[in-house]
Amino acid sequence: MQTIGLLGGMSWESTQSYYAAINQGIKQQLGGLHSAKLVLYSVDFAEIEALQQRGDWQAAADILGHAALSLQNAGADFLVIATNTMHKVADEIQAQLRIPLLHIADATAAMLLQQGVTRVGLLGTAFTMEQRFYRERLENQGIEVLIPHADERNDVHRVIYAELCLGDIRNSSRARYLEIIKNLSERGAQGVILGCTEIGLLVNQNDTKTPLYDTAIIHADAAVNKALAEVRD
Repeated sequence: MQTIGLLGGMSWESTQSYYAAINQGIKQQLGGLHSAKLVLYSVDFAEIEALQQRGDWQAAADILGHAALSLQNAGADFLVIATNTMHKVADEIQAQLRIPLLHIADATAAMLLQQGVTRVGLLGTAFTMEQRFYRERLENQGIEVLIPHADERNDVHRVIYAELCLGDIRNSSRARYLEIIKNLSERGAQGVILGCTEIGLLVNQNDTKTPLYDTAIIHADAAVNKALAEVRD
């Protein structure tokens, strides 16, 4: 089994979901008392969020690059960044490492294409929804990406930072998200990507008939499969 390097803390609310999902996945595939070989580096999200708001992505990349090197030096065989937004600097982080980075958008695209989904809605932070770094990764693999309207994007972004990253789960916010998901479906989305790792704390497949793709779960499953690839061979 390979050792997973988990770069988390963005926020810790979703990082604990990653940790649980990865270990549950290992147990499901190997049984018994098996659990994941994993090293975790959890950053202080307040520092990262401040840099996001200032648009100082290089400084954020420097912090995460240092953390990633620590994981590599601790024995990680590959890296998982437990957030969608900070994949904006994934290439800068990968350039500093000898070990591979398992990209969250690639794992998500693989799942979508496996299910024949070529037109999908995207929820996430404003950075993820509005900037090109994430959407292009999907579009380059033949997947058309729809994003919510401006007022909807504002609500999605606000709920992530002001509520979900603080562990504050509100029924009113769930209702608003479900309304936005319904609107994306009516615009032709075959499914909707929960493109922020906290969104799965608020809505899940039991809440809607529209297929949802929770990137935290998809990414964790991909990490399990990569960690066990040599075991199965």
